[in-house]
Amino acid sequence: MSTLDDHVPSAHARALVRGAVDYHVHVAPDFVPRRVTDIELAERCRETGQAGFGLKSHYSSTAERARVVAAAVPGVVVLGTITLNRSVGGLNPLAVEVAARQGARIVWFPTVSAVNEQHEVLKAGAHEKVPVWVAFELSLRDSGLACEAVPVVDDRGALLPEAHEVLDVIARHGLVLCTGHLGRDEIFRLVEAAAERDVRDIVVTHPEFPSQSITPADQVELAAMGALMERAFTTPHTGKASWESVFEATRAVGPERTVWATDLGQTANPPVEDGLALMADAFLAAGFGDEEIRTMAVANTRRVAGLAPESS
Repeated sequence: MSTLDDHVPSAHARALVRGAVDYHVHVAPDFVPRRVTDIELAERCRETGQAGFGLKSHYSSTAERARVVAAAVPGVVVLGTITLNRSVGGLNPLAVEVAARQGARIVWFPTVSAVNEQHEVLKAGAHEKVPVWVAFELSLRDSGLACEAVPVVDDRGALLPEAHEVLDVIARHGLVLCTGHLGRDEIFRLVEAAAERDVRDIVVTHPEFPSQSITPADQVELAAMGALMERAFTTPHTGKASWESVFEATRAVGPERTVWATDLGQTANPPVEDGLALMADAFLAAGFGDEEIRTMAVANTRRVAGLAPESS
């Protein structure tokens, strides 16, 4: 039987995730080499039965690109997204409005530009090897470009007016809000405000990731506000969190409030199209049932994608 160690998903796991949409992937073209291109991934989705994927970029909107890929590979859902880092003007409601009109589905709040992540850039000089995004950020600074962090809250911890403006655009267009790499308190303020503005789909991005480190108790509270908790395959696969911590948090909030994504595309990691099935194998080994896995991998990812539920 295949295991996570040999990076080949079982046939049963592959069948369980058929119809899923891996809305959080990093594929070429991008600012660094990636394992697969967007066209290649779309073709592989048709082969494996995955419904589609979302094109995430830390630096630009992928709305127009997603429409081109979807046209090139008919029958595969390709979601356009925008991430509110400094390169798009930060918390820029105009950029979100334009992306929405171009067909974008997902809005990530700051990731590489999050105040919560700036320690990674500031400490980089003390390390010979840094994450690829840190190296890229440093290269931008070396070029004399303004790459300051994008704050989301003020000195008192209140959400900034421009964040409220972005939420209004998200709500008006029925987009999905993902919290990006914000810290714990920022996430709470953002989710609270989004719920007040009737944002229908809210996803807390990889809460087990070290720069988020949201406890199961906090996740339960966020889920009660209406948010989905994302379980990203790369977080435990690369050792940034333990699989057991992912299982514990999932049991705490329940499958109904959990959504899967892979966050894959890195050259050293498994094939993107295998990620959800590999996660299914891990969850099966931990005692989760088939229907629970279908809820997290298929029903909830299709909800994020804006697709109808799969017929049983």
